[in-house]
Amino acid sequence: MEKVLLHICCGPCASYPVPFLREEGYAVMGYYYNNNIHPYQEWLQRKEALQQYAQLVDLKVIYDEAYKPIEYFQQISFREARRCFYCYQQRLEQTAHIAKRGHFDYFTTTLLVSKYQQHDLIHELGMAIGAKYDIPFLYRDFRQGFSQTVERSKAMGLYRQQYCGCLYSEVERYAPKEVRALLR
Repeated sequence: MEKVLLHICCGPCASYPVPFLREEGYAVMGYYYNNNIHPYQEWLQRKEALQQYAQLVDLKVIYDEAYKPIEYFQQISFREARRCFYCYQQRLEQTAHIAKRGHFDYFTTTLLVSKYQQHDLIHELGMAIGAKYDIPFLYRDFRQGFSQTVERSKAMGLYRQQYCGCLYSEVERYAPKEVRALLR
């Protein structure tokens, strides 16, 4: 059975790709690495929701316990318009690195489940990073399962966030219109 390391941003987003990949015959292991998430309490809630989900579905997960948003902010400072590129790149690079060290056959990400993420950019970066690390990026368009992640997370009682995770997405989600305009 081929092994895939699945980068996981949160428990709800894992609730579609994990069973999907298992049905395809892959042995799936999760990897929680998300230095973009702000604030710390949000990072912790998402981690705890993943722990809850993993226990419910018997999923082994590697947790990167270091909370390092400073690395994320250093990468995107003065490049805020391209913040998603750098965010995806950081998380996929680290996942590929761990997958290579752990002798996985593939790596992929739950970011591919969200209809709000830049899907083509994730795909392009995953393929390039896979080539760089000599470990294939397992591309799947999980967006057809997005509504199922909402239903499943509610049924399982998982914390479900209302924004991507970074400070900028939080502002875009909750701040008044005039404040959001400053991000452009």
